[in-house]
Amino acid sequence: MPNERKIILYIAMSLDGFIAKHDDDISFLAQVEQEGEDYGYSAFTQTVDTVILGRKTYDKVLSMGLKEPYGDRQVFVLTRNPHHKIDKITFYSGSLSDLVSSLKSETGKHIFCDGGAETVHQFLQNDLFDELIISIIPILLGDGIRLFGQCFPEQKLRLVESKSFEKGLVQLHYIRIRD
Repeated sequence: MPNERKIILYIAMSLDGFIAKHDDDISFLAQVEQEGEDYGYSAFTQTVDTVILGRKTYDKVLSMGLKEPYGDRQVFVLTRNPHHKIDKITFYSGSLSDLVSSLKSETGKHIFCDGGAETVHQFLQNDLFDELIISIIPILLGDGIRLFGQCFPEQKLRLVESKSFEKGLVQLHYIRIRD
């Protein structure tokens, strides 16, 4: 039996739980940049062949000037305003649960949720995450765009790994425990 595809959130946040300032500024992430250190991102991306992200995050990634940021992976951009498909990028406005169910029924590697906050909240509301890998940046922003909003069902997690790095970043890897 082939391995089941997992939905994995891989994201960074401030110690007080923000993924960006209110103006979408993510410059605080630079404080942990270190030559030759990508905090496991390259290894992680080798385990995925599909990416799901929100439209605001997609626009932010494009604004950073990254050419083909997801390589040859299949990308689904969640949007309220559907657009035509561009190469391997599908603008999706249907049911997130239906999309995840469809993707999980296919053969392939794992599925990467790249945010942002609204998308993460939709995944939490529908209890769709199988794993969460959260990098905590050693800064208190005090305000901004919170990673975890409110009003989603309780979800039990088990810590499978915790790593700390020279620049103060701590990475936590959880799996979803399903009763």
